[in-house]
Amino acid sequence: MNIWQFINTQLEQYTPVMLLYVVESKGSSPGRQGFSIAVTQKALQGSIGGGIMEHKLVEWARDLLQKQPYEVQLKRQVHRKSEQKDQSGMICSGEQTIAFIPLVSKDLPVVQQVLNAASGLLKLSPQGLGFQTKAPALPRYQYFEATHQEWSFAEQIGVQNNVYIVGGGHVGLAFSQVMANLDFRIHIYDNRPGLNTMEANHYAHYKRVLPYDQLGEAIPAGANHYAVVMTFGYRSDDIAIRQLLGKPLKYLGLMGSQAKIDQLLANLRKDGFPEEQIKKVHTPIGIPIRSKTPAEIAISIAAEIIAVKNTE
Repeated sequence: MNIWQFINTQLEQYTPVMLLYVVESKGSSPGRQGFSIAVTQKALQGSIGGGIMEHKLVEWARDLLQKQPYEVQLKRQVHRKSEQKDQSGMICSGEQTIAFIPLVSKDLPVVQQVLNAASGLLKLSPQGLGFQTKAPALPRYQYFEATHQEWSFAEQIGVQNNVYIVGGGHVGLAFSQVMANLDFRIHIYDNRPGLNTMEANHYAHYKRVLPYDQLGEAIPAGANHYAVVMTFGYRSDDIAIRQLLGKPLKYLGLMGSQAKIDQLLANLRKDGFPEEQIKKVHTPIGIPIRSKTPAEIAISIAAEIIAVKNTE
């Protein structure tokens, strides 16, 4: 059950809910922007980072549920022992701001909009919870605060991270499995019809056989789009990377030996590709963990992508 299903069930039973939402986070805060937890007197769903801070805020939320009229609250938590005000009890050096949004049965229509919409703009403010089905093209999170009485938060929901894997071999299969567990939408491409590892790939949401010189049209640009080139040979890698170089992507990685990579990049420079585009390619791909097997290589690449994804 996700958090909105939980809230919907509670409100249908006329049980008030306090929604705690991390509207801003800085530094090494355990609860990142967009984390949320829904709290009733007897149950909860979600997390805002765990630990003593979460326990304390859940108890505070339950205290607020006992006091009427309900009011939206904004609370700052600083994770440093030296802090004189808003100390969370944690020592990880970050800080976060949490909105406390009381929800009652009259909020059910908005909650059900959020629950049923494929995408939209979730809005929090001192006036409570709002939702806009036709969302403008904005960053995933937007937060503004003038005072504790004048602030707004918006989150694009339905925005999913997509990974585009070029090369459906053994590493592509292992990488698909890892990324499926990380809640990425997986697209995989190969130019070889009937490839056994493509047919065995039940983790990918989309599988397509196509010539690699058509990748530029097949793979869209996007701030939440990650592309990985791991084909079976130098020539196909070269074709694929030329199709994707310069495309606005969150991440572009290329797998291969150092000798192959050096030759490929040298040819790109010789053919006039801008140095700023070439430098954006993550290669050799993945973090250095001396990976050897397809599964180990997949974990290495996934770790690098997570690092890029979680970099503000």
